[in-house]
Amino acid sequence: MMQDTHQLRCTGCARVNAPEDLKDTFRCAECGDLYEVEYPAWSARCGPASAGTADKRNFPNPSALRWLWKERRLSADWKDQSGVWRFRELLPILRDEENIVSLREGNTPLYALPRAARKTGVANLYAKQQGMNPTGSFKDTGMTAALSVARERGFNWVACASTGNTSAAMAAYAARAGMRSLVLIPQGKIAWGKLSQAVDYGALTCQLHTDFDGCVRVLAEIVHRAPIYLLNSVNPYRLEGQKTPALEICEELDWHVPDHVIVPGGNLANSSALGKAFLEMKHLGLTDRLPKISVIQAEGANPLYRSMEASDGRELAQVEAHTRASAIRIGNPASWKKAVRVVHATGGWVEQVTEAEIALAKAEIGAEGIGCEPASAVTLAGLQKLIASRRLDPSERVVLLLTGHTLKDSDYTIHYHRGDLLSAGEIGSLQAEIDATTRNPIELDPDPDQVLRVLDRVAG
Repeated sequence: MMQDTHQLRCTGCARVNAPEDLKDTFRCAECGDLYEVEYPAWSARCGPASAGTADKRNFPNPSALRWLWKERRLSADWKDQSGVWRFRELLPILRDEENIVSLREGNTPLYALPRAARKTGVANLYAKQQGMNPTGSFKDTGMTAALSVARERGFNWVACASTGNTSAAMAAYAARAGMRSLVLIPQGKIAWGKLSQAVDYGALTCQLHTDFDGCVRVLAEIVHRAPIYLLNSVNPYRLEGQKTPALEICEELDWHVPDHVIVPGGNLANSSALGKAFLEMKHLGLTDRLPKISVIQAEGANPLYRSMEASDGRELAQVEAHTRASAIRIGNPASWKKAVRVVHATGGWVEQVTEAEIALAKAEIGAEGIGCEPASAVTLAGLQKLIASRRLDPSERVVLLLTGHTLKDSDYTIHYHRGDLLSAGEIGSLQAEIDATTRNPIELDPDPDQVLRVLDRVAG
């Protein structure tokens, strides 16, 4: 994998940089926008600027790639056992493969959702459970890529601002690489299950008296003043790793592209990465069409939704984010322009859902035997809204991205089933549906007759 196979292009002014020239905060010196990784021999980008620019003689053979990636699933080579580096032909970002830092991430399951399918009327409904990654979230797929680049470039320290999942992933991969990690988190606004991971993996963890966006501002100054490699999603190499679930989805569906992919919207890098992957696959002839990519946000942390409603995504106003779904409690998402381009390029939508809709959807996913963290559940809640507004047809094949494991925020689940998560005002018309999904533990004496009476009551 040769580093000179890629370059970095600004998504705003299209300025091109050599990888080694990109500094600290990964923002363009000319316009302030973010960069993305581009492969000059075959790269596909959103918008007309990339149309017809690549020489197809340089393209890899699609059939050969599909066969190779399938064969690697049986390989004993440690690189092939990663669901990211198994697809390394589509992310040639390193000079030396020995710099790869992997915890065998990726290769996550694509589950059918029969109960949700019956309720929504979407017969072909699936969930891509990225919570089955090593640290329990989709962030591992991006972290293996970006931290491997940091290792190759000789950094000893890496850092991130985080609402939880990023810090867990970064700390784990830094520990695996023998590197040091710094985490900045907003005090009191992170699930303790996630924070415990970062601490356990050895990160220097600082809780700041601010929100996530305040942590980002502090970190930008830190990486400017110290030799620390930034691993938030503004890092374009993160997105190269995070695009691989799109490849897995197509592979798991025998290279039939789903009609619709629905993604939670926080900092918006995930939708950007998946969109990049689907565009590249079509461009290279691995697939013959694009799915619609829709982004769902919590009503209390909905800057992209507001932007699309007000200006079709031309401008974004920061909001003060409030939602119990801590992974998407972000009011000023860094990758919003990239996400807008993906939504437009694929014909998708942006929707918002309430706290009660999120909680109910999470319980419904739990009833499938899969489970997810609260932020992931916005996808099922959003699906139901898209159907109700006739922006999604039940005949479509739909994939929901579940970004985190249910154990990431077990307190949320317990409070939901105890009935003290939501206020009456938040629940509103969903009371009956929520009551039907709560499963509060029942306290009994150690008497088999009492247990049997409960069984009879539930069965009847």
